[in-house]
Amino acid sequence: MQFYAKSHEVALSDSRFLALQQWLADFFGSPVTPVLISGDASFRRYLRVQHGGNSYIVADSPPDKVDNQPFIALANAYAAAGISVPKIIAFNETAGFILQQDLGDTQLLSLLNSDNVSHWYAKALALLPQIAKITTSANGSLPRYDAAFVERELAIFPEWLLAHHWQLSLSATEQQLLQRTFKLLTDNALAQPLVGMHRDFHSRNLMVMNDALAVIDFQDAVIGPLTYDGVSLLRDCYVRWPDALVDQLCVQFYQQCQQQQLLSSEVAFSQFRRWFDLMGIQRHIKAAGIFARLLHRDAKSGYIKDIPLTLSYILDISHRYAELTEFADWMESRLLPLLEQDVSH
Repeated sequence: MQFYAKSHEVALSDSRFLALQQWLADFFGSPVTPVLISGDASFRRYLRVQHGGNSYIVADSPPDKVDNQPFIALANAYAAAGISVPKIIAFNETAGFILQQDLGDTQLLSLLNSDNVSHWYAKALALLPQIAKITTSANGSLPRYDAAFVERELAIFPEWLLAHHWQLSLSATEQQLLQRTFKLLTDNALAQPLVGMHRDFHSRNLMVMNDALAVIDFQDAVIGPLTYDGVSLLRDCYVRWPDALVDQLCVQFYQQCQQQQLLSSEVAFSQFRRWFDLMGIQRHIKAAGIFARLLHRDAKSGYIKDIPLTLSYILDISHRYAELTEFADWMESRLLPLLEQDVSH
């Protein structure tokens, strides 16, 4: 959930910043003044550095809190596959400082409107066959998005949104409903063809440079379900487009997967669409839980405002499937009143 933002002056005097400043001065051969851009949903923060007429991004990524090796290995693997990613210029593994190419400030999200979204999303979808081929890096095979992985993600929702955020105590019947729903979603994920998966492929993690797209925030890549990255893009946690448009782009995605031989020609669109829809529900359940966790565990309040959109996706898509009707009805009766209280406050 990384995103770049406009630079702004911040008084930084902590020990890590001073060490970063010294490392950069040693690297460039003269003092520089890093300017904070943003943090992200982890323990990283990003700064911009100007030197010799060039601009760079430096990640301050504490190695005791963040494993930086996947980012480095995947940046190299993606670049070798022809995917535009930030070039790694220097890496201080001990300190957790990563100097990289500056891709600018233009997130795809900032450019999208109803007139151009089809154009840009087609460009973004066209990146997925390349990403699908990345199943190994210098660190070896990517992690497998298996049943245990999916279940861990889904468990974030009852723990952090229901229990921590809303102090909701579930009855035995409600717990069984969630278990049945989560098993359905897990089985759906495991039924799909496996590909290299970015795992956070959306309009804030695509940067626009000269009418082309570059990819960021790929360090959590795994081997997982074919539809995951496509539904992450088309049912973005931060913006919602009309169903008719998403339906049209979903067909394009299906056809692309078959043309690129990522999906058997024998798989009907109805099957693909079910995979896509239920995969989106799984992702939005996870995201809603993470947004609550960011607030209550990590004191990051910026994402809590995105919970209503994620829940609206879950509710609307669940209503399309008979086996999820009970879950959708429960959400309407139990969760929407709590959400409305949040919004009213």
